[in-house]
Amino acid sequence: MRTQLTAEAYARFYEKLTPDTPRAQYAIFFDTNSEFSDPFQSVKGIEAIENVFTNMYAKLYNPRFIIDEVLSNEDVAYIRWHFHYALTKGSKEESFTGISRVTFTASAKVSSHIDYWDAATHVYEKIPLLGTLLRFIKRKIES
Repeated sequence: MRTQLTAEAYARFYEKLTPDTPRAQYAIFFDTNSEFSDPFQSVKGIEAIENVFTNMYAKLYNPRFIIDEVLSNEDVAYIRWHFHYALTKGSKEESFTGISRVTFTASAKVSSHIDYWDAATHVYEKIPLLGTLLRFIKRKIES
């Protein structure tokens, strides 16, 4: 399998995702055995994976991925991305960087996609009371 070409096509798919991306586009890369996980969820199957992104578009304003690096070896690819979004139409745009570790099957379908990013800094610290507590703990650990 030519993992680099498959990984680059997969990265382009991510950059082009919209709320209207049809299931047929997801089916190019995912099937019933594909697994996806990030700091908030772990799902299996094309329908569940599509729902992750459908929910993302329902909860955030203008979410999008910008891919800046795709590296592969054998059946594994690492994709470095920047995620941009706003909580509402009028709110300030936020962004953060993450890495995805993606394994592919011999038929070029995603076997496993695991996102790595700092949920504490980019989500939990923005929740008023919880954020104050987390920042306090972080300062104590750093000192």
